Amino acid sequence: MDQLLKSEQKVKILVRATRNLPDHWNNNRQLTILNRNITQISVEEMSEIIADCQSVTSCLGHNLTWKGIYGKPRKLVLNAVALLCEAIIKTHPEKPVKFVLMNTAGYSNRDSGEQISSGQQIVVGLLRLLIPPYPDQEKAADYLRVKVGQKNPYIEWVVIRPDNLKNEESVTNYSLHKSPTRSTVFNPGNTSRMNVAHFMARLVSDNNLWSTWRGQMPVIYNESAQPK
Repeated sequence: MDQLLKSEQKVKILVRATRNLPDHWNNNRQLTILNRNITQISVEEMSEIIADCQSVTSCLGHNLTWKGIYGKPRKLVLNAVALLCEAIIKTHPEKPVKFVLMNTAGYSNRDSGEQISSGQQIVVGLLRLLIPPYPDQEKAADYLRVKVGQKNPYIEWVVIRPDNLKNEESVTNYSLHKSPTRSTVFNPGNTSRMNVAHFMARLVSDNNLWSTWRGQMPVIYNESAQPK
């Protein structure tokens, strides 16, 4: 968020709770904070919220608690992506809206023919069975890849795939790849949330960078996470 505000973008954020937000956000005229649960918003209401937006980003994820992982809604991310896309289409924007989804390097982009080892296939299969947020993330990315596709007149998208998210205090050097360069199961890299935020902000504000990655699923690593 700070990355967008630093680039002088006007921003709306939809959050489940405002108590943990930085104090300086509350006094920023560029920022509109909406304290709402996205699962309780209709397509009609969401279309009103985003009617004046040129881009939409989603970093939504399940809470890392027993209820958050195994409780309802099981399709939190998928339903949110579908809601946002339907709302965008309902507004009939003159230019396609940029949609940026934060996902995971564990997702394999079938359009790029990505292959994983048999061992990783077994682990991924178990994750799909045992950890409901994992298939939810996969289905959310597939919604953009298949349902929205590459030629939608109202939506253009990029799915960002970080690996092994970490908290860092500042932006560091990072690299971008069309596909994973290492196993997310047996040899994972690291990606800081700050670097993901920096890349997302660059995507929505830099049209040349957007053109480079539009309709793709770049994998982002901290440079120190690259294989030697």
